[in-house]
Amino acid sequence: MRVHLVQIDSEWEDPVANHERLRSLISAARVRDNDLIVLPEMFDTGFSFNLAATADASGRTLNVLRSIARELGVTIHGSRTVLGPDGKGRNCATAVGHNGTLLAEYHKIHPFSYGREAEHFSPGDRIVTYPWIWGRAADQRTVVAPTICYDLRFPELYRHGMLAGAELFPIGANWPAPRKVHRRALAIARAIENLAFVVCVNRAGADPFLAYEGGSVAIDHQGEILAEAGAEETVLTVDLDFAALRRWRDEFPALRDARLLTRSVTADGYVS
Repeated sequence: MRVHLVQIDSEWEDPVANHERLRSLISAARVRDNDLIVLPEMFDTGFSFNLAATADASGRTLNVLRSIARELGVTIHGSRTVLGPDGKGRNCATAVGHNGTLLAEYHKIHPFSYGREAEHFSPGDRIVTYPWIWGRAADQRTVVAPTICYDLRFPELYRHGMLAGAELFPIGANWPAPRKVHRRALAIARAIENLAFVVCVNRAGADPFLAYEGGSVAIDHQGEILAEAGAEETVLTVDLDFAALRRWRDEFPALRDARLLTRSVTADGYVS
């Protein structure tokens, strides 16, 4: 049950260079069959809105993810830009299984309007999960619910993922340095409130507009930090103990006590 957090310093709008960099970083890591590899948001281009340069229209990035998954016998959780029928982009988390099978594509539900992402990308409209299978036994698999960067500020998304069975939330991010404290605190909160593992993989380095400080982090179901990166390009390798997570969920009743309300009260007391 090992996960590898690949904190890459993406070259701006250069998928070929980033594919080569990804392969180099992975080759230096201790990757084994059935591991999970998680990449930052838009790892192949950086956080660019230049859809003509960044959209994976030819499937080049998807093919690289498939190739790595097959070569290493792993599940890989990548991120790329795809085009929608409205002509806008979709900020897409793409998960590929060990035999190259496409397991899931999650479209970011919350484009970052403060950074003008919403002007170029349309939001997704659904929670997505996929299975990470690391053995043949029935308990050697888990449900994974991907989210992307700014999604981290919306706890209801993670609660719905938990209700769909998720035990692991991988988050690919391009979270800038000025708000690094928010990213870390929110990731810990999402793990604690959902009794789940959270793996937040942020990019390193800088693009033409923003600086990033890495800080990729893996957090367990009780909010303990399992591993945390500095600012440099690196790969963190972490063991996740799902047996311990399941024992804690059985013992501690927070998830069973959860109530999702369907009615709301307005400021004037009106119940809708």
